[in-house]
Amino acid sequence: MSSPVTSPVSRSTGSTGSASRSRGELRDDLEDLPQVPVRNPQDVIMANPMVPEHKRVCVKCDELVGQSIAGQPGRTRGFCPRDRTPFDFEPKLGKGDLVAGQYEVEGALAHGGLGWIYLASDRNLDGKWMVLKGLLNAGDAEARLAAEAERRVLISADHPNIVKIYNFCQHQGADYIVMEYVGGPPLAELRKQGLIPMREAIRYGLEILKAFGYLHDLGLVYCDLKPHNAIRVGKQLKLIDLGAVQRLGSPAGTSWATLGYYAPEVETKPATVSSDLYTVARTIAALCVPGFSPTTQGKVNPLPSDCGDDSFRRVLARATAQRPERRFQSSAEMAEQLRGVLRELSAAEEGRPYESPSNLFGPDRLAHGRVTDRPGPDTLPAPQVDPDDPAAGALAGLIARDPAELVAQLGTLQETPEVVLAKTRVLAENALPGAREAVVAASRALPGDWRVTWCQGLLALAEERGDEATALFEEVLSFLPGELAPKLALGLAAEVAGHDPVRWYEVVWRTNRTYVSAAFGIARHRLRAGDLDGAITVLEQVPRSSSRHPAAVLTIVEALARSPRRAEDLPLAADRLEELHDLDQRRRDLLVSTLLETALRFPGAPGLKIAGTEFTATAVRRRLSDLYRRLAKASDNRQERHEYVDRANAVRPRTWI
Repeated sequence: MSSPVTSPVSRSTGSTGSASRSRGELRDDLEDLPQVPVRNPQDVIMANPMVPEHKRVCVKCDELVGQSIAGQPGRTRGFCPRDRTPFDFEPKLGKGDLVAGQYEVEGALAHGGLGWIYLASDRNLDGKWMVLKGLLNAGDAEARLAAEAERRVLISADHPNIVKIYNFCQHQGADYIVMEYVGGPPLAELRKQGLIPMREAIRYGLEILKAFGYLHDLGLVYCDLKPHNAIRVGKQLKLIDLGAVQRLGSPAGTSWATLGYYAPEVETKPATVSSDLYTVARTIAALCVPGFSPTTQGKVNPLPSDCGDDSFRRVLARATAQRPERRFQSSAEMAEQLRGVLRELSAAEEGRPYESPSNLFGPDRLAHGRVTDRPGPDTLPAPQVDPDDPAAGALAGLIARDPAELVAQLGTLQETPEVVLAKTRVLAENALPGAREAVVAASRALPGDWRVTWCQGLLALAEERGDEATALFEEVLSFLPGELAPKLALGLAAEVAGHDPVRWYEVVWRTNRTYVSAAFGIARHRLRAGDLDGAITVLEQVPRSSSRHPAAVLTIVEALARSPRRAEDLPLAADRLEELHDLDQRRRDLLVSTLLETALRFPGAPGLKIAGTEFTATAVRRRLSDLYRRLAKASDNRQERHEYVDRANAVRPRTWI
């Protein structure tokens, strides 16, 4: 059995931006959040700039330095007693200092991992506020040239979620980065006020991923994301600290990183896109997961098993997997799954669906059959075809409906990855001869592809191996936590295994009303449990625009006809039947006759009508007798005709004539 590792057909999903929102449209930016006012920069200048002793750490051995001894305050400058590495925690700039003949220092704002951060006004821009951030000096000529090239890239970077860098300069032998002043609270400060709601934290994560995607496209990695390095201002989020940014492939250990946030491999290997995404997950978790702290007394804490929502937990788990190849491989890929989780959470909290087509799966394929009949695996959404596959056009042109015929057509095509997967899927979901061999061959040809695992799950379903199918679809869901198709598959697998499927069906139906299979699954379970009201409630939610709406209405009518809760249910069922204009006359007569038969069990309800018939015993018997005779006349079976005639005679009202 292959584990899902890569996602060859994952594609970016665009943000809705600031467009007006219609039904089902998700706003994933910060427009719905309250605006955060810009702070007066002079109000946040430190009156007595001092690095607390618990933050004085040797840059070489990571041990505390400059600590108090015998009641005497610790030194802010000196040498590490263990390795003699010099330390200096005193600000290098003070009020009135002029840097590079242009930036007049107002005071210190904070102390970061790379040194002090200062507020300054730009004399060349009419006193516009700027931030000066100290940088570590390059140790040799080659490293300095590389640093200068990096700085030119950062100056040219232009993204709304990244603080704008205007200049790099030197002052008294020290390097400084000059950036725009962003006057808002960092996420760390907002977190101190209490847990940030999960949906809000996800939106922050999506904004960060936009910035990361931009940097990654430039061949850069951010390296040091944490709640302190993202500032909320107005209706925006900005990354403010680019001091640790470096080129992809830079030597291991050459960038700054924060314990509890960085991926474990970066201590010995270069930072990568997946290690950057690791920090995004840990940052989001630090904002909204109850009881979670990235570190405790210098030790990294694992993510808790309960992060408040199963789909959200799975996103965090994949992003922070120990093996980098199991993580998300791009910002767009992680954003797509986070966005799916946001839809689920929003639908649950707001009580309305948030529908959006999947980039990875096609639509619900349920087309025929009764609501009460459990569908087969061939009704589940099929994985989308990679449009870059050489056979994508040919696959789109296949028209065969019979599975065996479709397999034969696929056998005539060039054997590309998509052709292999398509053939394997059709064989598996229909349990055709050769299905098992095809699955094994696909796992060898496409190791680690989640779609092979999906096909394995389909075959297990088709062969009624429900528990095995559940385990396989769980694998797919852990790889694609924001997708609804694996949850729909897990509901069906639970039914096959004889377990309660409602948990899975409900999250799908609540989020997206185009997956009518989920509604029917809930209704089936509730009808089996004798919960007629619950079944009717969910079936009434099936949109009139759905091709499966008539099936939902028929199920409601049949359920009420068999087991009405009260006499008034029968006229209600007959009224629902009138909605089905395309129903053939024989089927309509059969249903109406069933309703009338049930009505005879009640004493009657004068003033009510059932399908145009007064709800009295005489009127119901007369109409029922007429229906039986019409059914007998329309029948082409002699025995059936005689049975209907006998029933018509038996039910006909007695008269003296």
